[in-house]
Amino acid sequence: MNIKLVLTGILLFVVTSCLFANKPYRVGTTAANFLEMGIGSSAGAMGDAYVAVTRDLNSVYWNPAGLAFMDAKEVQFSYQPWIADINVQFAGAGIVMPQVGTLALSVSSMNYGRTDVTTMDMQEGTGESYQAIEYAATLSYARKLAQWFSFGSSVKYVSSNIWHMKAQAMALDLGVIINTYFFSPTKNREDGMTIGMSIANYGTRMRYDGMDLLRPIDILPDQNGNYKDVEGQFRLQQWELPLTLRLGVAVYPIVTKSQKLTLAVDALHPNNNCESVNVGAEYGYLIPGVGRFLLRTGYRGLFMEESFYGMTFGAGMHLTLLGNRQLKFDYAVKDLGILGYSSIFNIGFTF
Repeated sequence: MNIKLVLTGILLFVVTSCLFANKPYRVGTTAANFLEMGIGSSAGAMGDAYVAVTRDLNSVYWNPAGLAFMDAKEVQFSYQPWIADINVQFAGAGIVMPQVGTLALSVSSMNYGRTDVTTMDMQEGTGESYQAIEYAATLSYARKLAQWFSFGSSVKYVSSNIWHMKAQAMALDLGVIINTYFFSPTKNREDGMTIGMSIANYGTRMRYDGMDLLRPIDILPDQNGNYKDVEGQFRLQQWELPLTLRLGVAVYPIVTKSQKLTLAVDALHPNNNCESVNVGAEYGYLIPGVGRFLLRTGYRGLFMEESFYGMTFGAGMHLTLLGNRQLKFDYAVKDLGILGYSSIFNIGFTF
């Protein structure tokens, strides 16, 4: 019980510190920022307050420890059309191995589309086009070390490609989830307050390299007789990955056979911005033999001095099929401030 009290105190400290440490810090100093794009409609609809809530394949992104609570194999696909024809996609599969743990493999990507190549002499275009795309391939593992405690980790390969240039890195995610008896309406541990913590994208730095950095250079422009056009290459700086620490709690004020209400709050400490808090809620209604229907809402970026985030909304329909299988449909819409709104479409299947 002492460790739970300590973690609860840490959470309160982080949330309180957000009130005083809310000025942007090191904005624009990391690479592969697509890793900060949340995965899954359920999390997106709850304002990204999901580190203690996650129990399905979305755990690959939010908290790998949540994979340990999966009770069936699952596949999932998510699609998020963003601004300026940019889109984010996620595909993953997880398998539960009794007495061993849960293993998951996933790929997430951000596609920036194709852009026409222009020059000063050919401002209408050269007839060429280039593409930019970033992706991360992730292998995750989680296991319950006790009925009330789970641990998970992920290893990911990160790649960023812009025309003929490429950068790559390796990263590690770690997470834990603790179930407690606190505030349990049924007096059962699984319905009590849940504490979750994760650290994401702890890894190597990225440096772009490729033929687009090659330029002819005259190393002695004031002297004749030397090689005028020596092939030179610009050497770019290395950039850190967007490291993020998440600490959150979830409580369940209403738990019955057919209804469940979830309230969640997450505190975030990134290495490229100020601290912030996300809050979210989910109401689920179970119809036996049909499935579970869910409504969600949340708010992102509380206590940020310059926030482009806002309210989030969404709904889900998890249909029960023969053989205790489930077909999941989830949708979310997020407020991006001056950039408008962004939707997330999610489909999953458990078997």
